[in-house]
Amino acid sequence: MNIRKAVPRDIDAVEAIYDALHTEEEAGRAVIGWARGVYPTRETAEAALAAGSLFVLEDETGAVAAAAKLDQELVDIYADARWTIPAAPEEVLVLHTLVVRPDARGQGYGKAFVRFYEDYARARGCRVLRLDTNARNAAARRLYAGLGYTEADIVPCVFNDIPGVRLVCLEKAL
Repeated sequence: MNIRKAVPRDIDAVEAIYDALHTEEEAGRAVIGWARGVYPTRETAEAALAAGSLFVLEDETGAVAAAAKLDQELVDIYADARWTIPAAPEEVLVLHTLVVRPDARGQGYGKAFVRFYEDYARARGCRVLRLDTNARNAAARRLYAGLGYTEADIVPCVFNDIPGVRLVCLEKAL
């Protein structure tokens, strides 16, 4: 397994993961809270690549099995959250849109990506980690809780152009 910054040739694989997850949700095999054609889309991955914040996890065959965006972008909704760990924006690293290919579930890729995120934050001098998920996404909530993240708040909002989201804001001190 290898986690690295994405390159242009990775976009098709990341988009394929997004599409597979949309299909899983539409078939009732997953509850994420996303909407096909709204979020995430190929443009989501392309924007993260252009910003230099898209990372991918390659499995033992070299195929992209997971992806996420890592940056210091504190999305607007975060201003409404009741965070419990005070931090200046430059002290915070955010994990956005962590995805794992459905056929690669259960292999520890999600945990490995979160650990990479934590190490990446430490190396950049960040002392607070923040991320979010839809309240409906029980699997993500279990993953993050098991890795020591605390649910600081749940903010009702329109998020990524998806109405009726209850955004769970999570945090962890390094």
